[in-house]
Amino acid sequence: MVTKLLIANRGEIAARIIRTCKKMNIPCVAVYSEADQNAPYVSMADEAYLLGGPKVNESYLHVEKILEIAKKANCDSIHPGYGFLSENADFARSCARAGLTFIGPNPDIIEKMGNKVEARKLMEAAGLPLVKGLSRPLINLEDASKSAAEIGYPVMLKAAAGGGGIGMQAVWNEEELIAAFSGNQKRAEMFFGNGDMFIEKLIEKPRHIEIQILADQFGEAVYLWERECSIQRRNQKVVEEAPSPFLDEDTRINMGQSAVRAIKEIGYQNAGTIEFLVDEQQQFYFLEMNTRLQVEHPITEEITGLDLVELQIRVASGEKLTLTQADIKREGHAIEVRIYAEDPVTFFPSPGTITSLILPENEYIRHELGVHGASIVSPYYDPMIAKMIVKGDTRNEAIDNLSSALEEYQINGIKTNIPLLQDISKHPAFREGDTTTDFIDKHLKKLNSK
Repeated sequence: MVTKLLIANRGEIAARIIRTCKKMNIPCVAVYSEADQNAPYVSMADEAYLLGGPKVNESYLHVEKILEIAKKANCDSIHPGYGFLSENADFARSCARAGLTFIGPNPDIIEKMGNKVEARKLMEAAGLPLVKGLSRPLINLEDASKSAAEIGYPVMLKAAAGGGGIGMQAVWNEEELIAAFSGNQKRAEMFFGNGDMFIEKLIEKPRHIEIQILADQFGEAVYLWERECSIQRRNQKVVEEAPSPFLDEDTRINMGQSAVRAIKEIGYQNAGTIEFLVDEQQQFYFLEMNTRLQVEHPITEEITGLDLVELQIRVASGEKLTLTQADIKREGHAIEVRIYAEDPVTFFPSPGTITSLILPENEYIRHELGVHGASIVSPYYDPMIAKMIVKGDTRNEAIDNLSSALEEYQINGIKTNIPLLQDISKHPAFREGDTTTDFIDKHLKKLNSK
């Protein structure tokens, strides 16, 4: 078992990891930028060290500085959380060279699955169904145009190294493809340092449903059921729930077993998530794999009773999985909403100072917080500042609990997306489970424009 752990992250995920470390009696070390010196997670850790300035390349992406602090603090392990360095294969290799246990999969797998084209090839070989498309990067616009015509419009243009919806765009004809190609290629180059693009057939009215998996170093693997994350804005998730209101039990089990077969085939270790698009006939297609903890992992914890961070640490420490598939139960229904510091209509970030924070409290509510009632929300980082997770015995009960909790949730001093989340929770289509990825455009654009 690891003996002292550094958390190479910030905000609510750093606080989340610290809580599990305390439960496991593992001393933990936080790192922070100048912008985060008063953040709640800094005082929660056993030790905390300043990384540098507020920009991410001066702090949370500064690999040498992070490793230097880990050595200085006598840590033997690093948990990367999500984002930042969590899917950086070079960072994982640097940890190994420094004698530190990286709480995640091995670097080669991170590298392969981080490239969507390579991941597509691997998953095809592992037997997962794929959306019709290319398993190679596009050469240029002419290649894109020819390939799209062969696949058939509409198609989805994607950045090979992309994530978070960046560099991704649905195009319905050649004119839109010509207009979209160059801009998305430049954004991919800017955000990921890799401008490679590829295309797939667009699945219309899809669901975004993902399978949480866990694997050890001894070839054992299990799935921890699914999460539906279809309600998104700008291709980024805002509401997630488990179980999916759409899947029937046969499809649910088929997706889980397929995911486990695939990760065994590629020799994956630690926690990970295989994301799928699911069409109206419940046919599922591999979308991508995230080789880290997901933002939405708490809803899996709520329906299974498992602590995913603890399981990550145990597996990375070399322990065998003691869970079998039959041990992993599913109880109740959980919904997570992401609280963003942003305008609820335009989705533009809204940094500033929080003047007061009032949280609903009840036995069915769980909070994951990156702020307190006097925090400054910095413009340097992702605007997600908190998550609220609610549970119920049934989906309708969970929705009722969510709706009433959102009415009580107050953040003053900055704009947040809470009004949007309230609209979603009250919308009849949400209660009916009509939660395709176009939910906000389809059901809420008119509402918000009034």
